[in-house]
Amino acid sequence: MRRRDFIKIMGSGACLIPMMPFSLLADDGKLDYEKWNSFRLTYQIDLPATGKRARLWLPLPSSESSDYQFTQGNNWSGNAREAKFETFGEEKFPVFAAEWQGEGPRQVTVNSIVKTSNHTVNLEYYRMDTPPLPKHIRPYLQATRSIPVKGLVKDVAHSIVYDEGKTPLEKARAIYDWLVDNFRHDETMRGRGSGDVERMLENNRLSGKCVDVHTLFVALARSIGIPARIQYGIRMMESELHPSLGGQTDVSASQHSRAEFYLNQYGWIPVNPADVCKVVKLDQLESGDPLIERLREKFFGAWEMNWVTFNHAHDVQLPSSNSGKLPFFLFPHAEIDGQALDSLDAENFSYKILSAELVGTGLQF
Repeated sequence: MRRRDFIKIMGSGACLIPMMPFSLLADDGKLDYEKWNSFRLTYQIDLPATGKRARLWLPLPSSESSDYQFTQGNNWSGNAREAKFETFGEEKFPVFAAEWQGEGPRQVTVNSIVKTSNHTVNLEYYRMDTPPLPKHIRPYLQATRSIPVKGLVKDVAHSIVYDEGKTPLEKARAIYDWLVDNFRHDETMRGRGSGDVERMLENNRLSGKCVDVHTLFVALARSIGIPARIQYGIRMMESELHPSLGGQTDVSASQHSRAEFYLNQYGWIPVNPADVCKVVKLDQLESGDPLIERLREKFFGAWEMNWVTFNHAHDVQLPSSNSGKLPFFLFPHAEIDGQALDSLDAENFSYKILSAELVGTGLQF
């Protein structure tokens, strides 16, 4: 298929779904935006005993100040020769780092206490505002190694938006709806996807998992001047909206990303097209099914916070790592004698990630 034909076909249905304010959602499946949940996230690591030197890095719940998540402390135990809680990147994202010298058992347990509340932004009274973007927001318009903002991605974004007179909110909603209608969740893919935007668009294969669809959202938004980013994290408890959107206790394979875009005077707006696409696939529903329409509305402007965020970093250089830049930091990362282990192979890595819901305010360290 020629590039122009692809853009024409895939962009043709972009604006079929009208935008509804969050306040007009159906009554069923409402989320409580006042209640706070308290969790303990636990990493149990048992690295292979081979090799002379082993290093480990673990993503931790974000300590950024927000109205929907905050941390109450971390602790660790184990036989690491050196271990510390530190940060990486300009944004100072939290990470646990440990090192072992010599062969033998390599165990460590890391606990984090985090509180979350469901997150929503009321967009009903939005009016476009055109002052210059704040300086600290401008980097979220730029390209990264996995997020192109020119060429085919920009052509596709313009075909989706179609009308240049739309507000930034309407443009973001058009991209969101286009992804819900056209992206296909692929349960067979390892991990959470690679986020290779150019491959997906050039091969006309809009499929994968959460990192793929959210990287598409971010690239398409940035290409037409809307700041956007991906938040990487992990599901911590069962969902109140659908059984496939959360779990309990062993969350070793529950890593999940979300996306958000920026509006002047409103700040960051949460979106989650990946979970809409996931329910479409797993329940074998059409995008126009009433359940999907409800989720489509709920997940534009809101996050169900049975999930915690780690960071929104791209092209990540972990402290003292020999692996070069990671496209994102979502899974535990370890190296033995400078060679990286397979972060997606929790059994042989080996690691287990556990969640526990706490009563009251939660333990503070």
